[in-house]
Amino acid sequence: MFAPRTAPWPLVALFTAGYLPPYLLPTTVGRLDTALPLTATQAGAVGSALLLSSASAGFLLASRMQRLGARTPARFGLALAFLGYGAASLTTAVPAVVAGAVLGGLGSGTAMTVAATRIAAERDPHRASTLGLLTVSALAGAVYLTVPHLGRAHGLPLAAIALTALVVWPLTGRLPGPEAASPAAHGTGTTTPLPGRRSGLVLAAAVLCWSLAQNSLWGVSGRIGLTQAGLGDATLGVVFAVALGAGLLGVLAAGALGPRLGRAMPVGAGTVVIAGCIALTASATTPTTFAAGEIAWNTLYPVVLSYLIGLAASLDPRGRWAVLVGSASSLGTAAGPLTGSVLSSQAGYPVMGLVLAALLLVVAAPMTAVALHTGGRPLLPGAVRRRGGTPAALVAAATGTPSGAVPEIGAAEQAVVEITVDAPAVPVRRAYDTAGPRQAAAAPGPGAS
Repeated sequence: MFAPRTAPWPLVALFTAGYLPPYLLPTTVGRLDTALPLTATQAGAVGSALLLSSASAGFLLASRMQRLGARTPARFGLALAFLGYGAASLTTAVPAVVAGAVLGGLGSGTAMTVAATRIAAERDPHRASTLGLLTVSALAGAVYLTVPHLGRAHGLPLAAIALTALVVWPLTGRLPGPEAASPAAHGTGTTTPLPGRRSGLVLAAAVLCWSLAQNSLWGVSGRIGLTQAGLGDATLGVVFAVALGAGLLGVLAAGALGPRLGRAMPVGAGTVVIAGCIALTASATTPTTFAAGEIAWNTLYPVVLSYLIGLAASLDPRGRWAVLVGSASSLGTAAGPLTGSVLSSQAGYPVMGLVLAALLLVVAAPMTAVALHTGGRPLLPGAVRRRGGTPAALVAAATGTPSGAVPEIGAAEQAVVEITVDAPAVPVRRAYDTAGPRQAAAAPGPGAS
């Protein structure tokens, strides 16, 4: 009998706290624009600064997570998020709001980095990331339904993020602390070269552009709905909540499918369909068209994102590529609000949608190629499969892979390490004599006297 799988809820909660700021980006930027003396472009720049600070945390911590452990960085990040977003929600002074948003972004980025690293070490990283996307979509949907009824203050979305960090903080006690140094760890520590370097770099660059296109539209979706599609504030909140609810269905479908379709088809075909949804949403002039584009887009976005997270995790069981690709995604997310604001103000929303859709079509090809190259299917622990003559179990031993799925060797391009085995010496044979039967007394066996 197999033991039932338990969900890594502390990681799921940490994932939710780290990913919530990008999900609330439209209402955060929209309220900065309307409630503070900021233009639309300036509000987008504040959103970009928040997410850029979040991305920087990943790049700073990617190579240090194994030494630092998970508990201390997670607590530090959640504390920064609570203090930064909380302070930004309580003041109307623009410099203080910007400083608080940047500090909070650093904290949520730290939480996201810890979650990505630990999820990559799970037996089923796709399942863990799917649960995280499920919870963050549900929470963001609840915020979109609630916040419009509480007033037009700029700090309401920021306060929601701060409170989420505060609620998640006690769960960090179940995360592991720093790993004790050992001779084996010194041989396989952070100095171990990154596996699949070419695939990882291609994926990171493509995901950066992918996230840039997504969040360029997401950052101005509120203004498209209000000014071009003619929705009211409360109706717009309902549309966003329904869209995120549809995203929950998409995440559930992705979790049910798992690796059955591989990763190439969901990533490639999903990105192509998302490009069409973005073009439709940006050109919408009626509430019905806008709602249809938003709902279809948000249904597919978390599905493709969950497969991209799993793809990055499969490149390195230590989670370094998961963190670096996630940080590249955060860079694209950070540039999204400002890019969307500049494009829409210079060329209009429909042209902006066509430009973003074209960018997605371009990056769909390299992401699909990486998914095809890596295979995207984990091997069970102890299984040995050869590709290019390298056994997977040997790679796992050389890299210190935790007990879990071992990625295919197409993804882990590592050199074979020779392991010296001490065998007992062969006993010295007696001097050879002439051929013939031995004396009975000299014959070995139970008959010897």
